[in-house]
Order: sequence, then structure tokens, then C-alpha cells
Amino acid sequence: MSTPTATFKTLDDLESDQRVLVRLDLNSPIEDGEPQDNRRFERHAETVRELADAGHRVVLLAHQGRPGRDDFVSLAGHADILASHVGRDVGFVADTYGDDAIDAIEALEPGEILLLENTRMCDDELPEEDPEVKAETEFVQSLAPHFDAYVNDAYSAAHRSHASLVGFPQVLPAYAGRVMQTEYEANTAIAEKEFDGQVTMAVGGTKATDVIDVMNNLGEKVDDFLLGGIAGELFLRAAGHPVGFDLDPEQDLYDTQWEQNHELVEEMLAERGEQITLATDLAYEAEGERAEVDVDEIEEKDVSFLDVGTDTAEGYADVVRDSEAVFVKGALGVFEDERFSVGTVTVLEAIAETDCFSVVGGGDTSRAIGMYGMDEADFDHVSIAGGAYIRALTGQPLAGVEALKEQ
Repeated sequence: MSTPTATFKTLDDLESDQRVLVRLDLNSPIEDGEPQDNRRFERHAETVRELADAGHRVVLLAHQGRPGRDDFVSLAGHADILASHVGRDVGFVADTYGDDAIDAIEALEPGEILLLENTRMCDDELPEEDPEVKAETEFVQSLAPHFDAYVNDAYSAAHRSHASLVGFPQVLPAYAGRVMQTEYEANTAIAEKEFDGQVTMAVGGTKATDVIDVMNNLGEKVDDFLLGGIAGELFLRAAGHPVGFDLDPEQDLYDTQWEQNHELVEEMLAERGEQITLATDLAYEAEGERAEVDVDEIEEKDVSFLDVGTDTAEGYADVVRDSEAVFVKGALGVFEDERFSVGTVTVLEAIAETDCFSVVGGGDTSRAIGMYGMDEADFDHVSIAGGAYIRALTGQPLAGVEALKEQ
């Protein structure tokens, strides 16, 4: 197994005694107007702590929500949560590039940390535009002269061509933070590493297009795709089983996706059937309990299927145990409900117990690790990225990463 070489500078290349502008992704659930602690704070704290401990003056940029939404709030509360993870005070100024921000930046001493206000409160931030255009914005032109270097640690936002992500690398020496570095290396590993043994991918979730794109991009790298979730049910429908359609006409989970993708799904089954493993049983709710039915015994769909069945889960776990590398994209069922966590949890537990290279990501799937008492240390990488993880698996470039590569 060979490791991909880095394509951008990292903190290891950063000179000493710098005033550093650092982009994080602290976007969080908001309850009663307050941000909730999550794994992003813990991960980004590693980069922030390393920079502060090295004596740099550290200024942080981050976003929260989007204008017009309930989660579009100030970052004042984020500073307190981040400080608890960093183990140092994190100052906050309710300004991003005005006089108050500049004064606070200039007053920083070595090792001190300052968080600026929500980048999405700046008109220049959000429109998706070319990096060269973003570099000319008032936002970038006002802040950049006060810094020696820029660090992008926001891998989970790196698919966005926003000013704070792609503008600053055009005008400042730019480096990848530790989260950016580890996320990039892990999430591109499936395409860039060479594995001697079997490579397996458990693929689920709600979007058939994501699954199709991932399978098309990685078809030459992955030996076995283990399918579940809504996408897996659509593949079962393509295989001739009476599942994968909506019972409630107002709940459009399957039918529109089927209309848009069934030809591609049928083609993939015909051309790559030996690489695709489908569920042999499915789980549903009956009288408040989990019930299961063999796929071959389903004559018509009259219940909603919420998980792969136990036999399927155990079969998928057996495949995992024989694999040298396992990647997870999306959940195999509604794991938030313990009754329907069997598929997702059984596969994750098999990965944790197996000496294989493993990456878990895709939306909220990684939350199942903590929810069901597993240890993140038993996985090589647990991604905090959603959209960026999908783009990496489907071979699409990430604007924030490309901006770092150009250095």
C-alpha cells in the first residue's frame, strides 16, 4: 500500500513568528440561538492549539448558517466552545474586516487567538466566483495586508468558491491546516493509494445520484459495493424486486429518483453486477417493533423499509472482515432509531474489529460511531465533511484545495 504525496504546503512548512489568518469550519447546530458543541470544534482545536503553542498570532475566520435562516447567528458563542477545546482563551470581535477587527488583529501578542465575526455576514463572501475575482474583493484586500500567511483548515467547506476559502491564497502564502491535511489524504486515499487485497465500500444514504457517481468514479478501485439505504432499495427495484417506490404520494423519496436514474442503475447492474451486493432481507416497523422479511418473499411493498435485515448486515460484516480497505459513504438504515441501527452499526463494528484501512464519512453517518459506543481510534479516519467527502469520492475538484495546490 503506497501513500499519496502531499500537493500543498502544510504547517510543517510555516516559518516561525507569523501573524496567521486561519479558516475553520465551525458551522454548528443552533438551539435557542446558541451553537452546540460538536466534533468540528475538537478537530479544529488541534490546528489552532499547534499554531498558538508555536508562538504565532492566530486570527480565525469561520461561518455559521446562511442569511435568512434561523441558524445565521454571530460567532460569539463559538469562541467560548473553541476555547474549551484549545485550552487557551479565544478572543472575539463582532467585526470581520472593519476598524474594530483590524485594531484587534494588530493588538495580538504571540500565542494569542482571536475569532472574527461570521464571514457570511460579509457581502463579498458568498457568491460562487473564480478565486481571482474573490481575491479582489474588499473583504480580502482589507484583511490580507495585516497577515504573513493564510491557513485553510476548513476541508468540509472546501467545495465552495467563497472569498475566505479561495481569495486569500491568491494574495498570501497559503498552507493546509491539520484537519485539511488529514481529511484530504484520507478521502482521496481510495483513488490514490494502492491496496494489495480487497477494497470494499459500504454505500447508502438517500441520494441515488451520489451512489451512482461514486460507483462510476471508483469502479476500477473497489471490488465490492455493499448497498443499503434508499439508494440500495432503488437498486433492488432495478433488479426486479417490488420495492423502491413511495407508498405515500406526498413523500417523494423514491419515485422521482427512479425516473431520473433508473436507466443508469439498470445499466450498472448489468455491467458491474459482480461488484454490487444487494440486501437479501429488509427491516420494517410492525406494532412498534423491528420486523424483517426476505427480499425474495416480498410480493408488493406495503410497508416502509427502514434498514437492511440482520442476515444482510452479517453478510456485509463478513465481507468487511476479508477486506484490506473499507470505505463508508452513507448509512444503511435509519440508525438514529436504535431498532433500525443494525445494518449501519454491524458494518461499523466489523470495520473497528478488523485490521483494515478504513475511512467513514458522508453526511451524519459518522455520528453512529459515538452514538453506539464505538471508539473513533479504531478507524483510520472519521470524516467531518459531508459535501466535500462526496466530491472527493466522485473525483470532483474542491475549490479550496485547488487554491492551496496552486501555491
